[in-house]
Amino acid sequence: MTVSAAERLRKFQAVFKSDDQVLVLINADPDAIGAALAVKRLLWRKVASVAVASVNTVKRPDNVAMVELLGVKLLRAADVPKTAFSRVVIVDSQPEHHELFRKFDCDVIIDHHPVLKPKAAYVDIRPEYGATSSMMTEYVKAAKIRPSTKLATALFLGIKTDTNDFQRKAFGEDVKAFQFLFKHINLNLVQKIEFAEINPGFLKYFQLAFNTRVMRRGRVYVHLGHVGTPDVCVLIADFFLKVKGVGWTFVSGVFGKKLVVIFRNDGLRKNAGKLAEKAFGKLGSAGGHKGMARAEIPLSALSGLVDPDQDRKMLKWLIDRVDLKTP
Repeated sequence: MTVSAAERLRKFQAVFKSDDQVLVLINADPDAIGAALAVKRLLWRKVASVAVASVNTVKRPDNVAMVELLGVKLLRAADVPKTAFSRVVIVDSQPEHHELFRKFDCDVIIDHHPVLKPKAAYVDIRPEYGATSSMMTEYVKAAKIRPSTKLATALFLGIKTDTNDFQRKAFGEDVKAFQFLFKHINLNLVQKIEFAEINPGFLKYFQLAFNTRVMRRGRVYVHLGHVGTPDVCVLIADFFLKVKGVGWTFVSGVFGKKLVVIFRNDGLRKNAGKLAEKAFGKLGSAGGHKGMARAEIPLSALSGLVDPDQDRKMLKWLIDRVDLKTP
């Protein structure tokens, strides 16, 4: 049975009371940021307050530019007391995607990733959509809200990023949302955000990737050792996917107490999300979409398998582990 946008909006709003202090939890990227800003707008003047907290630190150049230019205020989820808010919303993620999400009792989950059986008072998960921002645009339209330039630009970027300019899987509703938002965005802001300069501190990782990469059968494998942010793994995985003849990229790095592995492919008869789950699902959290995926593995789970401080052995382990599962 098809549920209308108006009915989804009604059920969403029914969760909240006028005196609620609401926390929106995200793993900050353009789609999550756009969706979070939409939640803030939908709850404006309907609850006491709305704050947005991220489980990750924003360091990727375009994401930093988006936060700064759109004036997005982000709290650190790790610093937020569990009892500070009466309602908690997760957008563009699910509790199983990050340990900090599981710290909170969640009331609302809105996401477009594959369903992981989350429990909440209101759940809207639609994996057929290319972006959560497309889903949130439907809520905004159902509420008869004319989006501000900043909100429209954020949602627009969310759709653009998660569908890779519609080169990855997208639904007809993604296109409709994109067309609706285009009338309200600021193209100059979009261009400034999309073409943000790369942090010079990232160059050493690119140099390392060039010098240590392994290329075989249209696949590129890179292990960066300890990194200051997992975002540099994403940048390098995206970069190598642009090389002629490359159909898969696998880039890993050690961040904090976890090994982060980024998967990218050209989307031709491949599924990065399923591969990530097969290769690393038993060791940590892993999953994603057909063209892009991510795994985060506690270093403690690698004990007896490989030493995270031995970069060459880590790269060989990554290659062996992924090659066993790659179609």
